[in-house]
Amino acid sequence: MKRGPIPDDDDDSVARKGKVVTTTERWPELLRCTTTKPPPIILDELIAEILLRIPARSLVRLRNSVCSSWRTLISSSQFAKDHLRRSMAVDPALTHPRIAYYSSRYSYPTIGVFSIRSVFENRPHEPTKVVAYEGRRHLRMIGSCNGLLCLHDKERAMLWNPCTGFTSQPLEIGGIFYVCGFGYDHVNDKYKLFLVEEKKSGGSVTRIFTFGPKCTWRTIQDFQYNKAILMNMVGLFVSGIGTLNWLLCGLTSFVAVLSLDLVKETYSQFSLPSRDSDDALRVLPRLGILRGCLAVCYETKKTHWTLWIMKEYGVPQSWTKLAIIPHHPLLVEPLSCYALAPMYMLKNDVLLVMSPSGKFVLCNLNDGTIDFPNFDSSADGMPQLPPLSWCSAGRTFHIYHESLVSPSHFGLPTCSSQMRLFKPTL
Repeated sequence: MKRGPIPDDDDDSVARKGKVVTTTERWPELLRCTTTKPPPIILDELIAEILLRIPARSLVRLRNSVCSSWRTLISSSQFAKDHLRRSMAVDPALTHPRIAYYSSRYSYPTIGVFSIRSVFENRPHEPTKVVAYEGRRHLRMIGSCNGLLCLHDKERAMLWNPCTGFTSQPLEIGGIFYVCGFGYDHVNDKYKLFLVEEKKSGGSVTRIFTFGPKCTWRTIQDFQYNKAILMNMVGLFVSGIGTLNWLLCGLTSFVAVLSLDLVKETYSQFSLPSRDSDDALRVLPRLGILRGCLAVCYETKKTHWTLWIMKEYGVPQSWTKLAIIPHHPLLVEPLSCYALAPMYMLKNDVLLVMSPSGKFVLCNLNDGTIDFPNFDSSADGMPQLPPLSWCSAGRTFHIYHESLVSPSHFGLPTCSSQMRLFKPTL
């Protein structure tokens, strides 16, 4: 088994075949400098403005080859926040969105990662390559936020930024839990971990862990969902709103979204879009995040799926029908009880979904065409799972946007040895 540097599967400094290299793509070359200070005629404000326009991955590559003043700026907590805020506001695609996954079926110590941009651009030609990172044990994901993934091994949790390679030191989190979530309290500038811990004596306790110089646990109001079926154990984080969200379903009807406000640490519920009375209730809806908004997908009349997006968070009247996706023989799975799962959407209205049959699908909402992206998952270190191009079974996926945010920015000890690039022996 060999390890090496993090690969650049989205190298901005090299033009793709058939494409013209733009000034933006050449920034890593144009900004290289010696260890001396840049010319005094370049104002600090202008330098910062230029650097803020460069993708996080390129800045990581540049960090060790630029002058000390630039390196200090790039490594600062405030620059990381400003860079993330600007990237997400202008175009989330600039943060190079990625999907990370782990095996929920076998105890592999690896986590696979692939580029969403590659999924959209490579179709139907060369496959999107999966790279894998190896930990010291089997790690599961609690969630993702601002470029950080929260990982756990039942007893300990740590934060990992795959872009920079830094992780926090593993922290003790206690006993067994199933319901959980990870997100960012934007008002108090705190990253928080939510757990419903099962007691050995029976019952459960609901706690929130705040990451920082003095990490603290607090017990909050019990997590109650009135005997409804909880459709997702891991709460979906809505950035900018600061909430974790779970889909609730009853035995005879769909119920609501249960929301936890990470700022106030209080719960609320709001209703889902209305459905036709003759729709099959056995096909359960799927919750997702599209363009920073909550989204839900239903099966309608056994002929198509209806995708809704919540334009104003927490306001049921703002549910807006985004698309109708007709059934396709290659998408339908008769034995599945789930609808399509919305995952990511480009500005050109091309939608990445997970089909009930367990395949990744690209749906063009403008002309109704679909496409099946190709993957090369042979190097993900999970040999007992089927190839990702065939089926996603046995894997759990999380979307994250690359950033410069580091656990050290909020007072946690960091290291770069917990997760290493995994390269299987040929």
